[in-house]
Amino acid sequence: MSYTKVNYEDVDPVADGMHFLRDALECAQLGVTVVECSPDWTGKEHDHGEDGQEEVYLLVEGEATMLVDGEAVEMGAGDTLRVASSARRQIQNGNGESRFVVVGAS
Repeated sequence: MSYTKVNYEDVDPVADGMHFLRDALECAQLGVTVVECSPDWTGKEHDHGEDGQEEVYLLVEGEATMLVDGEAVEMGAGDTLRVASSARRQIQNGNGESRFVVVGAS
């Protein structure tokens, strides 16, 4: 089959509302994650220096701050941010709920 269709809500969340869709979509070189952030939620600080994966964060709804190499990048609904593989990154959610779509490829 030349396509795979999945509703992210049908994929069990991991780690506080993170819906990892790579396996469900049968992706070989692309990762897609929907992150549902509750108020005051903070994601894990990480980078992808070893695997070379850059990531794009699209904030679909709400407001949040992305820390990128220690720099606070304020984001509102519709903002999109590319982060280089070697950069440390972390989502810091605000007082309300927010939802990100995160896409990564190496």
